[in-house]
Amino acid sequence: MLRDRRMFEDESCPVSDEMIGELYRSSPHGLRELITTISPDARAMLALYCYRRAHLTSIGLAIAASCDQDDLTRWGGNAGAMLYAKSREAPHATPNPGRRKITLASGLLRRMSPIEGETDE
Repeated sequence: MLRDRRMFEDESCPVSDEMIGELYRSSPHGLRELITTISPDARAMLALYCYRRAHLTSIGLAIAASCDQDDLTRWGGNAGAMLYAKSREAPHATPNPGRRKITLASGLLRRMSPIEGETDE
């Protein structure tokens, strides 16, 4: 298993870093448009590449949903076939869910008791 992990870490990305950035920042509609500009073979390789990285998994699924089973299987073997099946069952309405909303406390969290010997002024 460790050998397989190293193999994927050394894998080169089939598209430019700029394209990966655009895919990561795009809306669901924009992602579909960007995907159509990539050739079918590169798209299959990109789907596998993204799916193998935790922060790009949802994008990999969305890309795989636009791929043919033959392309994914040719480039990924059994993993490509599994990705094809998984992309057909997974909802990909939000390929980039973004950050969670941060909320801040609005009230007093803790009442500090006075230190002995000090007086409040």
